[in-house]
Parts: sequence; C-alpha cells; structure tokens
Amino acid sequence: MVRRTKEEAQETRNRILDAAENVFHEQGVARTSLSDIAHAATVTRGAIYWHFRNKADLFAAMCDRIKMPMDAMFDPDRVEDGDYVAQLRRIGEYLLQQMLDNPQWRKIFEILFHKCEFVEDTEPMLTRLQQSCRESMTRTERTIRNAIERGQLPADLDVPVAVAYYHATLSGIIGDHLFYPDCSVLRGNGARFVATLVDSLATSQALRRQPATA
Repeated sequence: MVRRTKEEAQETRNRILDAAENVFHEQGVARTSLSDIAHAATVTRGAIYWHFRNKADLFAAMCDRIKMPMDAMFDPDRVEDGDYVAQLRRIGEYLLQQMLDNPQWRKIFEILFHKCEFVEDTEPMLTRLQQSCRESMTRTERTIRNAIERGQLPADLDVPVAVAYYHATLSGIIGDHLFYPDCSVLRGNGARFVATLVDSLATSQALRRQPATA
C-alpha cells in the first residue's frame, strides 16, 4: 500500500510537470498561473502545493528534468577514459542532439529561450536560471582545468574566457536554431560545430592569457 501511494504521488507530480511544460509553452511563463496548470493536469491547486512550494519551485523542477540527466552523465571529475577534451565534445554533442531529437528537451529549451518574460513576478525564476547557469559554467571550468592539468589543453589558456566562449557558443547555436529553424543547418552538422568549438580551445591564440598592459 505504501509503495502504491508513493507511485501515485510520483505519477501526480509527473503529470503536473508535464502540464506545466505544455502551459508554459503555450502561454508563456509570466501569463501562466498555478490554476492554469492545475486545470491542465486535472488536479487541484492543493495537489500542486503538496509537491511544489510555488510557481518558481515548479519551474525549477521542470528545468531539472533536463539538467539532472546532464549532471549524472557528465561528472567533470570522473571521466573514464581520462580525455577531458573529448568530454567537452561529448557534452556539446549530447546537448545539441537532445535539443534536436528529444521533444521534451526541445519544449523546455523553447520555454527558456522564448517563453520566459522576465518581469517582477518571474524574478525568482530568473534567479534560478542564473544559478543553474553558474553551476553549469563551474562544471565546465573544472573539466577545462582537468584537461589543462593533463596537458590536453594549453597551460596558458585563459580559463574564464574559455568557459564563457564555450557556453556562449552552444547557447548561440541553440538559440539560432530555435529562432529560425528553417535557416538552420544544425541537423547533420552538430558534431562539426562542437569540434570547431573545442578545437579552438586548443589552437586559438585569442583564447590564451594576454600580457598585462601598462
């Protein structure tokens, strides 16, 4: 009986998250209320509050549906083959492929890029996204520093600049594809884009630490 109750609670939670994805995607985050989500999920507002503190908490849990698998698959301090440069490629390729082929990931990316109206009411969600971005950049930094320590990337690589470049490039590729998919050549070329990005970390002089100016 206890197990069944837990299964039912998890099923309800998942149904709420599925509904939130759909309603956020249709209406935008700022214009969506918990009542809208409850109606779409065929649950009461009380059921939502049983699982989530507020809309920001629900939004964060929705984002975690794509963040947590990434965190589990790509530990910056545990790479089986010890090739941290290859790990940077794997992360980028996986992210782009999921965005293209996983409907849930694509929907969440579309919400993040085009359906988040950052106004006063949604400030907690902006804060949550900024926190998630910082965590992701920290993981990337650890991966890059591990690569440098093992001689896989240049010792004089400007790490903060390299991390910003890596994230901005992937975000730009995703954003451009979502904004104008008919003009995108991402499908079939994602691995090439990522290879160019990661190779530049090793070869671009512009990404090396610059001499201090007087």
